[in-house]
Amino acid sequence: MADYPTTDILNIPVLAVTREQLLDSLDEGVLFTPNLDHLVKLQTDRRFFEAYGKAEWVVCDSRVLKMCTTLLRHPIPEAIPGSSFFTDYYLHHAADPDCRIFLLGAREGVADEAARRINARVGREIVVGTYSPPFGFEKDAGEINRIADRVNSSGATVCLVGLGAPKQELFITTYRHLMPDIRLWMALGATIDFEAGNIQRAPKWVQKICMEWFYRFLREPKRMFRRYFIDDMKFFVHFTRQLTGTYRSPF
Repeated sequence: MADYPTTDILNIPVLAVTREQLLDSLDEGVLFTPNLDHLVKLQTDRRFFEAYGKAEWVVCDSRVLKMCTTLLRHPIPEAIPGSSFFTDYYLHHAADPDCRIFLLGAREGVADEAARRINARVGREIVVGTYSPPFGFEKDAGEINRIADRVNSSGATVCLVGLGAPKQELFITTYRHLMPDIRLWMALGATIDFEAGNIQRAPKWVQKICMEWFYRFLREPKRMFRRYFIDDMKFFVHFTRQLTGTYRSPF
């Protein structure tokens, strides 16, 4: 793996890497993409924090977060939202027969639709398997084994896990050893829904002015209100403490 500098944000080392550099270097390991929501959860969830410490690739997902790092000595050069990066990733590997992807997550049927669209766009069966685990699967050893069997029998070399944070990150770091043929793991939240067309990305101009979060809030106000207007606001308190030298990691 390539060696890139990092910028510490609330005690999480985030790679100072561009999208093109990531596309050229991302061959194996575990990719996590922190946003404000992750960084708030990481202040109180030790298992989540420890999972982040095991990821080889930690890349800034949020344009708001990227903008905040301009106040640090070593700012992040580019925000790389996971949902759009995944599209770039599979197009980059369209002609690579060793890139075979498994989609794990989303509601029943959503991953299948995402796979159909991706394969049609790429022109080959780059997505070789999908599965939508039932609610509470992480507490069921039998279900974990069924997931591992499905992934292993698919022939996949890449697995996108879209289960939401911190469930997806904990699943990867806890069970990746059961699926040894997967060389690259990506924890990418709602990306499967985006690829299936269930969730629409904000217009480019909205993304450029760092307001994609508000676009998502307008589309799903009941689900997103607490996250954006209560929980995520805690990030700015912690980050202000980092800027003033008074921040202390809880772990």
